[in-house]
Amino acid sequence: MSLAPRLDFRQTQQLVMTPQLRQAIKLLQSSNLEVTAFVEEELERNPMLEREEATTAAPAAPDPVERDSFEATQSPSIADAPIEADWSAGYESGEALYPSSRSARADAWDEEGRSLEEIAGERPRSLREDLAEQARLAFGDARDRLIAGQMIALLDPAGRLTVPNAAFAEALGCPEEQVARVRSRMQRFEPTGLFCADLRECLAVQLAEKDRLDPAMQALLNNLDMLARRDMPGLLRVCGVDAEDLTGMVAELRHLNPKPGALADADPAPPVVPDVLMRRAPDGTWLLELNPETMPRVLVNRGFHAVAQTGTRTKEDRAFLAEKLQAANWLVRSLEQRANTILRVSAEIVRRQEGFFRHGVAHLRPLILREIADELQMHESTVSRVTANKYIATPRGVLELKYFFTTAIAGTRGGETFSAEAIRHRIRDMVDAEPADDVLSDDAIVEQLRAEGVDIARRTVAKYRDALRIPSSVQRKREKSSPAF
Repeated sequence: MSLAPRLDFRQTQQLVMTPQLRQAIKLLQSSNLEVTAFVEEELERNPMLEREEATTAAPAAPDPVERDSFEATQSPSIADAPIEADWSAGYESGEALYPSSRSARADAWDEEGRSLEEIAGERPRSLREDLAEQARLAFGDARDRLIAGQMIALLDPAGRLTVPNAAFAEALGCPEEQVARVRSRMQRFEPTGLFCADLRECLAVQLAEKDRLDPAMQALLNNLDMLARRDMPGLLRVCGVDAEDLTGMVAELRHLNPKPGALADADPAPPVVPDVLMRRAPDGTWLLELNPETMPRVLVNRGFHAVAQTGTRTKEDRAFLAEKLQAANWLVRSLEQRANTILRVSAEIVRRQEGFFRHGVAHLRPLILREIADELQMHESTVSRVTANKYIATPRGVLELKYFFTTAIAGTRGGETFSAEAIRHRIRDMVDAEPADDVLSDDAIVEQLRAEGVDIARRTVAKYRDALRIPSSVQRKREKSSPAF
């Protein structure tokens, strides 16, 4: 055996994750907001990129010699394999589902002379700012305003104030009676029920504001643990009322706000902007197109590159221009590839879930990533990235693309399978339709589903019921037999 050094040639294949490839993968799995933010950063960093402003006129075809472009509004609709659809009565046309935001009059004015743009740009006041304004109007004494400011600062997100009055008095060097008086007045601030130590006091303040805090209601508040256990006989005994009065008292509690601070200071949820728009073609087929509001428009300015290249004198400058040009070209191609991939995956999902769009969630088919990947000749990870954080506007609402992927539950009739989401929907319908004198147990639900051809276990029904926040049959029977609950 020779131990002498030697040279060998060896041929291997390996995937190298270049920065450009990592960028394309990141764009593929990012939401439209993240893509827009990334493109804005690239526009600031790369002088070879420029933003193409949207125009009302039809955009002209880009010159392949002068510049490369990515125009989202020019993305073709997926109609090469149309799906025949029965557009049920009561559905609006596809165009009516997506009204243009440009239809609003930006030059409209309110009664104070402010335009709608100025109103939309105003920042709503926070809860603490609103409470500070109420404190300035309610208290004329400087020490009272100081106590009120400390209480506002220590308010928790739910609107509770767990610090006792004695602690405030000791920290601020004032009588405890003065702290209690300020706190009692601030509990009547809007929204009513703030600055209370616990839930019982919060509900009591709101009832007192409505002049409904009688002895029977106070007894109910003192026994909220019994109300949580749904101990109706015990509540009837401690409150000294009949079943009809107790039903009305519980109904009053349900109309109160247990966490006034959470709702008053909650930020409005941002609206979901769909990435794909779905509409019906004149021949009754489904058409998909990218939402132009979510796709950035960027161009590679080759004219600027040509002018800048003529003025370069050093090798480093030419290398910088070549690098930025390559990065701009790659970004444009990545955006275009991302748009085409989203459209292809969305079209295949719509094709396979036609029954859902025609008849509802009960006809949602089992679907996994591998089926879409095999049909489109993609990798499962690519389909997973495409469907993450992407939404499609359908006649049945704006849904995440991940919604259409559900596990399969075997049927009792051979090869038939059912979607887990459809089974959960069926369980919800069965529970909603059950009479008060015949509440369905988990075993009864299993028997009924098996009669409909679904091979499902009792533990699976219990798991789906818990996920739907449906109480057990014993608890439902108690609730339906007791009108107070």
